Amino acid sequence: MSQKRTIIKEMTDETNFKIAKLKKPKTFFEIKKPVSSKIIEGDCFTVMDELIEKGKKFDLIFADPPYFLSNGGITCQSGKMVKVDKGDWDESQGPELNHEFNTEWLRRCRDLLEDHGTLWVSGTMHVIYSIGFAMQQLEMKILNNVTWQKPNPPPHLAGRYFTHSTETLLWARKNEKSKHKFNYALMKEINEGKQMKDVWTFTAPKKSEKTEGKHPTQKPLSLLERIILSSTDEGDTILDPFLGSGTTNVVATLKGRNSVGIEQEKDYCALAKKRLILAQSELKKGIQQPLFN
Repeated sequence: MSQKRTIIKEMTDETNFKIAKLKKPKTFFEIKKPVSSKIIEGDCFTVMDELIEKGKKFDLIFADPPYFLSNGGITCQSGKMVKVDKGDWDESQGPELNHEFNTEWLRRCRDLLEDHGTLWVSGTMHVIYSIGFAMQQLEMKILNNVTWQKPNPPPHLAGRYFTHSTETLLWARKNEKSKHKFNYALMKEINEGKQMKDVWTFTAPKKSEKTEGKHPTQKPLSLLERIILSSTDEGDTILDPFLGSGTTNVVATLKGRNSVGIEQEKDYCALAKKRLILAQSELKKGIQQPLFN
């Protein structure tokens, strides 16, 4: 879910931030039945600008942007010490440029939302405060601060901090006066008749979710299912500007929602395509794996 960052750092009298115009975006893959799902290969700024120009609107946007964590550090994975570097797209350019980047993609997301639409953003402490502040600057209304708790996180190898075991999900609507969709009754039903709280416990993606390949920031199907079921109805349309491995499009397809995903890296477009074809084949067979833990 980590669309690659495409910013040029040019110091001028007007701005410190400019968007790189890369190769022309193209449709990498598309299915039209039983619902539509499209993967667009291209940078998210260019694609979202084109969607805005065409007057496109979405009922839900889920974004899992770069966390700016690739700084040469280490972590534990499968019992082994590994570097956390995910790629150039995840390297920090300093707090000011990072915040400008967040503000610019958030601005486009806001403009692409239906009046009743909502935006979900996932992030760690390294990026989520910038995103929350940018939402406020853009006069969006933050509805919830949801904590995703991971029951079996990798240990902190240095032993100098508490083990990082959570990520934050910010849920927001376009502005203070706009309406938003919340399937309260369904969430209560899923939660055994009790109100759904804002702390959710899900494991990291299972091995069965990585049979077609891996992505360093892949989110579990169960997490996206809860987000999509809580905020949309069947037939609605969802956008993911940082598609990565394609989890958003996969869950949207399985749950009868239309979807558009933007991903700059061709290899990850190919991974998302394979996962989407697999999901489509399961639907044709009448098979849907249970996504909730």
